[in-house]
Amino acid sequence: MAGQLSDFLKKHWLFCATMLSLPVGIGLGVLMRGYTSLSTLDQLYFSFPGEVLTCLLKMITLPLIVCNMITGVAAMDVQTSGRIGLGTVIYTLTTSTTATILGVVLVLAIKPGMSPQSTEVQWARTADALTTVDTMLDLIRNLFPENLVQACFQHYKSIRVPIRPSATNASQSEYKLVGSYTNGINILGVIVFCILLGLAVGRMGKRGRRFVEFFNALNKAVMKIVQIMLCYMPVGIVFLIATKILAMENWSVFRTLGWYIVTVITGLLIHSTLVLPLLYVVLVQRNPYTFMWGMAHALLTAFTVSSSSATLPLTLQCAEQNNGIDRRVTRFILPIGATVNKNGSAFFNTVAAIFIAQMNNYPLDAGQITIIGIMAIATSIAGAALPSAAMVTTIITLTAVGLPINDIPLLIIVEWLLDRCRTVVNVMGDAFGAGILEKCSQKELQMR
Repeated sequence: MAGQLSDFLKKHWLFCATMLSLPVGIGLGVLMRGYTSLSTLDQLYFSFPGEVLTCLLKMITLPLIVCNMITGVAAMDVQTSGRIGLGTVIYTLTTSTTATILGVVLVLAIKPGMSPQSTEVQWARTADALTTVDTMLDLIRNLFPENLVQACFQHYKSIRVPIRPSATNASQSEYKLVGSYTNGINILGVIVFCILLGLAVGRMGKRGRRFVEFFNALNKAVMKIVQIMLCYMPVGIVFLIATKILAMENWSVFRTLGWYIVTVITGLLIHSTLVLPLLYVVLVQRNPYTFMWGMAHALLTAFTVSSSSATLPLTLQCAEQNNGIDRRVTRFILPIGATVNKNGSAFFNTVAAIFIAQMNNYPLDAGQITIIGIMAIATSIAGAALPSAAMVTTIITLTAVGLPINDIPLLIIVEWLLDRCRTVVNVMGDAFGAGILEKCSQKELQMR
């Protein structure tokens, strides 16, 4: 028994250390709160190890997105396999968009970030504040940055400047929009460029293979850096959670986290047991729950290992042997799906971003919610196939709409459970996609 425990700790020491950092951080925060009286400046010094972790996460986001987006899109070249390739693209975008819309509806309906002890702060919109139309126009401008290097550290933001009083109403003023650049990565612009570059490289065939291999190698190097960063994560989490407890005025945040868990799991259940099966019934006209039972072994493994890529061999086996899907379809779609088709991650990114906005009483208009949705889809496609990779992509989504990332440690508290749940949904979405695209591509398969 002692030997088995020792082997388990050696193999899963990082997971155990991360889980242990939760009670240690809470205990340290409670002790500091009860037996010390730190000033605001002292609390800032105390939080420095946690600040280092936040900086590390920010540092890795740009290379992570660039490498995964270019290689993923290049692998999804629709010219390579005709209708099957195009169907893969359409299916990925459709299911990810559906999951994102579901996330928006649920988080706005349940409002898990609104504490029952506090009332929602009504932020007054001043006359010179940007409207939803202005926000949407800025979104489109940021999609096509005029300077790609500048997009790596600044994004475009309009400012309303009063010109003169209105001719019809002296109490009102007319405004003009003045363009400016603010600090923060223009992730949208970088992603659009990477998509275009990936598509171009994918169409080059053998000539573009070396370019893709270069980014695959770079991606592996970035993954090594991520693994090194994860070794520091338990230390950073301890101080981030302790600092959060020091700054808390009450303990309602844990009840808020409970509602957050309910919202995420409810949405994942709806998407996996209703939305995806309904799509399967409409297009394939077979029993979706029999199909799900055939994938049970892969789904259980996905929950255990928390990685759709690590589950891929079992996903292929269950899809081909238990559900009888054509090997030509599974061998093309499932490896791509494990990389880019992550419905659970798209849903999670949406809920997490709006949840943090609610916790900070930050009002979101339709334009900002649209940006969150687009970023959730894009980052779920571009995110790395690693456990808890959605936590990194959530930071990108928050940055896109100017939301604080200081509450990310609170999400890490329950990440071990939610990460496994959304991985199951990711694998299920890949499997349903293979079944649907086999049905839709029967004529093309018979011709080969």
